[in-house]
Amino acid sequence: MDEPTGPTEPAGPAGPAGSNRHRRWVTGRLAAGEPRVRLLCFPQAGGAAGAFSVWRPHLPAGVELAPVELPGRGTRRAEPLPDDLGALVGALLEALDDEFKRPYALFGHSFGGLVAYELALRIGQYGIAPPRAVLVSGARAPHATARAEPVHERDDAGLLEWLRGTGGMPASLLRQTGYVRSVLAAVRADLTLGVAHRRAEPLPLACPLHVFGGTADPVVPPAELQDWRAYATSAVPVTLYPGDHFYLYADPARLLADIAAVTGPGRSGFSR
Repeated sequence: MDEPTGPTEPAGPAGPAGSNRHRRWVTGRLAAGEPRVRLLCFPQAGGAAGAFSVWRPHLPAGVELAPVELPGRGTRRAEPLPDDLGALVGALLEALDDEFKRPYALFGHSFGGLVAYELALRIGQYGIAPPRAVLVSGARAPHATARAEPVHERDDAGLLEWLRGTGGMPASLLRQTGYVRSVLAAVRADLTLGVAHRRAEPLPLACPLHVFGGTADPVVPPAELQDWRAYATSAVPVTLYPGDHFYLYADPARLLADIAAVTGPGRSGFSR
């Protein structure tokens, strides 16, 4: 839920990827050396692109970090919150078209994992170059969203209590009442979309799928991550790291090294 640090796009030739449209959807861009793969990142419910700022010092060589800023949060806080997941994915497909012209991967955490999966499906339907991999983190599979606790139905106090309990609201931010209010609205909107979006059965991706999670995640327990194995035509590795629902911000170097291993030119993979 951290605030974004602001756009820091690498220098390069002017073109569509440097347009205002793309800067609005991708903020905090950073590359480690000459980019070989672009990592488009989608944060958790209510999260802004700045949630991935802690990854910046740990980027492996050849990886370009491209955090996606969804409407209604961060640098786009004044815009309306999404109220339809299909429409949001359609807007992403159009806005990020130039981002897909370099080898890329999609990473999504929690609600962002659902967004990344649905975007990959839409990419396949439109014949766009597929991602090297879809990387889903701490997310419930689309056919199993009914298992989610309906926390979006709680009042603001109850939703805030849930965020505190899962580590999704740092105590240092609680004094910023305006910020807290806007975050709660974004969290509620995203959770509502996630619960409402349900597939009757798994629809596999044509590209590789990798799943990550925390060993002590109270939101999406490790056992539920196994449901994603039905969402690809090849084997789906499930890799666990020490930590809770926000494990990915505790030891970024380890996770990013694994991501680089499965998205690099050799796509060598890894196992634990």
